[in-house]
Amino acid sequence: MSQIILDCGISLDGFFAGNNRGPSNPMGGVSGEIHNWMFKQKAFWKHLHMDGGEEDGADGKLIEDVFARTGAYIMGKRMFEEGEAVWPEDLFKADVYVLTHEKREPWVQKGTTTFYFINDGIQSALEKARESAKGMDIRIQGGANTIQQFLNAGLIDELTIHISPVFLGTGIRLFDGINKDNYNIQIEEVIPSHLTTHLRYKLTKK
Repeated sequence: MSQIILDCGISLDGFFAGNNRGPSNPMGGVSGEIHNWMFKQKAFWKHLHMDGGEEDGADGKLIEDVFARTGAYIMGKRMFEEGEAVWPEDLFKADVYVLTHEKREPWVQKGTTTFYFINDGIQSALEKARESAKGMDIRIQGGANTIQQFLNAGLIDELTIHISPVFLGTGIRLFDGINKDNYNIQIEEVIPSHLTTHLRYKLTKK
């Protein structure tokens, strides 16, 4: 049965993105600081069908694993708009459900990625993603507001965060407005790295 998972990076002071996000300024310009560990991995660039990366180690295995287990994605309109112009074809290699008020026909890419635009909320997106995933996991991709909606609805089964050793001081916090009483939280795994700390939690709705 599909698990609903989060797998995302934050700064040491809890920021998911910077200020003034937009298509010309993805993630508010802080992607390199939060995701530096990921960009150094050959596995990340291999997934993009590009050459790049300096390392081929345990961090790369985590990247490969999360892509391999994911059968569908859900994201918000802001994240989609930031990536639409620059993402390579078939980046996600699965169906992607975009939460938006915009009416738009599906965007079918070369390969196995199709973007569907969902106008009637997170439950509708989740039902459609479950069908697409065929028992594989569903990843709530972002941005922060979309993640917060799923957390507050009690829908998340597993949370993996990658904490980069950097203070941003300002930006969009991942856990702002979270209902603290929604879950019992259990630490499943702590994996140290020289560029980040990987923390995996099991979430069980109370």
